Amino acid sequence: MFDDQVVVVTGGAGALGQAVVEHFLNRGAQVVAVDYSATLLTEALGEETERCQHRVCDLTERGSCSELTAGLLEQTGRIDVLCNIAGGFQMGEAVHETSEATWDFLFDLNTKAVIYMTQNVIPAMVAAGSGKVINVGAVAANRGQPNMGAYLASKAATERLTESLAEEVRHHGVNVNCVLPSVIDTPKNRADMPEAEFEHWVSPTKLAEVIGFLASEAASAVHGAAVPVRGLSA
Repeated sequence: MFDDQVVVVTGGAGALGQAVVEHFLNRGAQVVAVDYSATLLTEALGEETERCQHRVCDLTERGSCSELTAGLLEQTGRIDVLCNIAGGFQMGEAVHETSEATWDFLFDLNTKAVIYMTQNVIPAMVAAGSGKVINVGAVAANRGQPNMGAYLASKAATERLTESLAEEVRHHGVNVNCVLPSVIDTPKNRADMPEAEFEHWVSPTKLAEVIGFLASEAASAVHGAAVPVRGLSA
């Protein structure tokens, strides 16, 4: 399905990132897994191979993203799919008590990282007349909740940016969409919420399948969608 396509996956060492990397590898893609640590990438994905390369990048720094993407485009000549998987979660402060550090952490990782990577990849996709970008929002960001203001705002911003970019590039053969997961079934989330009903959560593999669909030719008519992926969550 993705034979010889170049797929970039940010947050490749995370639970969802690993599932997305595996999804595309199993379907013939050449995958570039990006994260902030080479050690983490090796521990999560094993040693580099010709079809699964590792790249270290500080996704919260514009210059680091520019250097990464310029190097990849010089090496491969194209990027067919960009999956902006990297993100972070933090809660505990009321909106009127939210610190600068909390705002910066969540918007840098959940919003600016998406912008920096996309800004550097979209021109090449437009020039090629094709490409897919898939971002990760959050179904929880559809409404406000206590002590989650900064997180929800950062994810809501990502969804609006997805919709806006989709309108800007849809006539250039480029599709931009996002998924809105509920709680993802990861080891960290299980440790943080040990009393939860894990079977109701979304598995990384199932979420990766939806991301894979949005990256496929079957979704070529889909622009600016925000797809809820809730599992059995209420």
